[in-house]
Amino acid sequence: MPWRLIVIIVVFAIFLVFITFNIENRCDISFGFAKLSDVPVFITIFTSFILGFLCAFPLFMILKNRKNEKPEKDKKDKKPVKDSSNNPYGGGNAA
Repeated sequence: MPWRLIVIIVVFAIFLVFITFNIENRCDISFGFAKLSDVPVFITIFTSFILGFLCAFPLFMILKNRKNEKPEKDKKDKKPVKDSSNNPYGGGNAA
C-alpha cells in the first residue's frame, strides 16, 4: 500500500476524531455587519485554516517562480569556456 495513501487516511482519521470531540462546542462569529450564532468550533477552525492557505498560496507561488528564474538568468549570462585541447574530459594541461 502506498505510503501517501496511508498518511492521508491517518490525517482524515485525526480530523474525524477532532470533529466528533468538538461537535457540541459552539461559538458566535461576528463580521461587524452580520452575526452567525451557534457555529460549531471545528467549522470555525477549518474555515480559518483554508482561508489562511488561500492567502498564503499565491505568495508561495510567486516566491517559487522567482527562485526558479534566477538560475536561468545566470546560465544565460555565462559564456561557455572554449577548450583548445582534444581531451574529452575537459581542458587543461595534463601533467
